[in-house]
Amino acid sequence: MNPYILVVEDEDALATLLQYNLDKEGYQVAVATDGEEALVLASERQPDLVLLDWMLPKVSGIEVCRRLRARPETRNVPILMLTARGEESDRVRGLDTGADDYIIKPFSMTELSARIRAVLRRIRPGLAEDRLEFVDIVMDRVSHRVRRAGREVHLGPTEFRLLDYLMQHPGRVFSREQLLDAVWGSDVYVEARTVDVHIGRLRKALNLDSEMDPIRTVRSAGYSLDSEAA
Repeated sequence: MNPYILVVEDEDALATLLQYNLDKEGYQVAVATDGEEALVLASERQPDLVLLDWMLPKVSGIEVCRRLRARPETRNVPILMLTARGEESDRVRGLDTGADDYIIKPFSMTELSARIRAVLRRIRPGLAEDRLEFVDIVMDRVSHRVRRAGREVHLGPTEFRLLDYLMQHPGRVFSREQLLDAVWGSDVYVEARTVDVHIGRLRKALNLDSEMDPIRTVRSAGYSLDSEAA
């Protein structure tokens, strides 16, 4: 059965857009337009994931998150918060309340879809897809194959894991240290410069002469998989 997603969003246009795109991707979708309705729907049928707006009528998104975490039946349901609040203190508050991830408005559906897949893979692996897509790059995680614009891309194991991680978090900038922890593991000592070498190999494999480079180098910050660059 396809994952059931509860969308909690009071802005009609955005709720309709989310429902349309998630339906198209094969998810089962229910929409709540305020916090009280969200809690009722979640009690009637346990969702596999909740897309939760921060600013809601009646009961705030933060309070909805807190109550879902307090209920035994929804304690472990993945919650991805949608928020216009970009300040670090707000993001920390949302994560501390129990959200598994957050995405700042405005956002692209490509990024949101990738975040949903990433959260489902991490928390409920049986519900996650084994196929990742980013612009014209397609990764099959079962057969360990990558294609770009239909052609096969040959990657080494480290480049594959690096691309996998970046495709799970499109648009997010990761420092070399963060990539080392995620791809190599925090218990392995590898110099940060090693990330640059493997990013270079990944770029060489992904990009033919006529293709745009989807990997953006952010000076003094790190690397990002960027749809605008691609």
